[in-house]
Amino acid sequence: MNRKSNLLSLLLAVMVVLFATSCSSKLKPLSQSNFNVTPSPLETVGNQIPVTINGTFPEKWFHKSATLTITPVLKYGDSELAGTPFSYQGEKISGNRVTISNSKGGNFTITTTFPYKPEMLSSELYLRFDGRIKNKQSKLPDLKVAAGVIATLALADGKTSTPSVAPDGFQRIIKEAQEASIMFVIEQAKLRQSELDKKDLSDWKTRVEQAFNDPKQNLNLEVSAYASPDGGLSLNEKLAAQREKNTSSYLTKELKSKKIDTEIYARYTAEDWDGFRQLVSASNLQDKDLILRVLEMYPDSETREKEIKNISYVFEDLAETILPQLRRSRIIANIEIVGKSDEEIMAAWNSNPKELSVEELLYASTLTTDDKVKERIYQFVTANFSNDYRGWNNIGTMFYKQGDFAKAKQSFERAAQVNPSAPEANMNKALLAIMDNDLQKANELLGRSAGAASLDQAMGVLSLLQGNYNQAVGSYGNNQTNNAGLAQLLVRDYNKAKQTLEAVENPDATTAYLLAIIASRTNNFNDVAGNLRTAIGRDRSFAVKAANDLEFAKYRTNQEFMSIVK
Repeated sequence: MNRKSNLLSLLLAVMVVLFATSCSSKLKPLSQSNFNVTPSPLETVGNQIPVTINGTFPEKWFHKSATLTITPVLKYGDSELAGTPFSYQGEKISGNRVTISNSKGGNFTITTTFPYKPEMLSSELYLRFDGRIKNKQSKLPDLKVAAGVIATLALADGKTSTPSVAPDGFQRIIKEAQEASIMFVIEQAKLRQSELDKKDLSDWKTRVEQAFNDPKQNLNLEVSAYASPDGGLSLNEKLAAQREKNTSSYLTKELKSKKIDTEIYARYTAEDWDGFRQLVSASNLQDKDLILRVLEMYPDSETREKEIKNISYVFEDLAETILPQLRRSRIIANIEIVGKSDEEIMAAWNSNPKELSVEELLYASTLTTDDKVKERIYQFVTANFSNDYRGWNNIGTMFYKQGDFAKAKQSFERAAQVNPSAPEANMNKALLAIMDNDLQKANELLGRSAGAASLDQAMGVLSLLQGNYNQAVGSYGNNQTNNAGLAQLLVRDYNKAKQTLEAVENPDATTAYLLAIIASRTNNFNDVAGNLRTAIGRDRSFAVKAANDLEFAKYRTNQEFMSIVK
């Protein structure tokens, strides 16, 4: 009996040892409580789904001879996508994996990113385990740690961004200055016939006559007489005054002969140091820097002249090249050319558009709110001014607004061919690149778009799609658009986002849907319900979207909510 009892005890002991050995050769399954996923549910940032998983290995769990690789896996539909794997090892394993204590366990962090696809809205995040103890596989089941993806960013719409219209250069009043000079001999104020017969003076008189006789041109005349800054100040005063008097008298007589009745504004400068400085600066004179330093050091005329004359070799050059140019009278005709009125421009467009300049035509497009008229104007510009990129660019904006992006692309490409550096064409090409999800190309094109109108909107939507939400908010500034409101929503500035969206000029279904999301995040069900009804009323597809959107997950047991989205 004792012998049988001893044998039975021995068998039991062996079974216990075998059982213990068997248990120790496996890794036990982990539970959801061992993991914390951020964010949960997952959320898109740009066109990516970033995820951080913080986990804990319990005490006595990690076998000293074990290795473990954990891979995040996003399952959606019939597909799955693996993220970045992370590997760990027990205390008896040598290698480069993170070592986990058997007695104490350990904490760990896994970070990964999945490229977003719309099908991932209904998805589940799993952890897949590849465990081995002494090279023998220890099977562990996949563990679900999160469900679903919030893709509110997908409401960003590059198509709603305003394309850039190239501006006209139309000026109602064009200012023109026609100038001529009458030169004098040193220390004389007499008008020489050789000077009065010069072509520039003849051209000046012709232009003055044209301006005076044109009712669309305004005219005033100036005479500025000078003496060179050499010699005594008293003499130069007399010389400059007399030169002005003689010049003014001559012009008065000439104007009277042509029956031109206009005032002459006359003045004189005894010593033309400003003119002297300009001429010296532009010259190739030896030691011109020294002369300029003298002008800076000595404000007094006499001292200046004395110091310059002390540089004898320089003064000789000055006397031959610079000073004679300062003994003169400048006569200036200031002409204002008054352009066509708005009414005259539109009348010409309707009757004879060929009499309009390209600037007047482009300006005419701003005088109408009729897009068909704008388009005809731009077509006329491209036909008659084909080397002006603005016509091609601007007709492209019309196609863009119509949703004909193929024609818009052709027009923007033509504009860029005519002028590769045109900021408007580059910006508009960037908008099309954004639609094609070619964000790198869009970024390059926007780098060549400085000064383009509506650039803030293009920069804003690009920043949104890149996941740079704060940058997007800064780009949009005070823009009151869906995309601007979305950017503010994504940085969780819900009050500002609501204000922006409520101020959208032409609100659509997306506007109301974004307001519903804000209401959901701020726990205002009445506004959720009201805005969803508006959104679905404008676009029925938003019913299905809302029913599956995790932004409204907490209302799926609410009868009123379900009745709205059914």
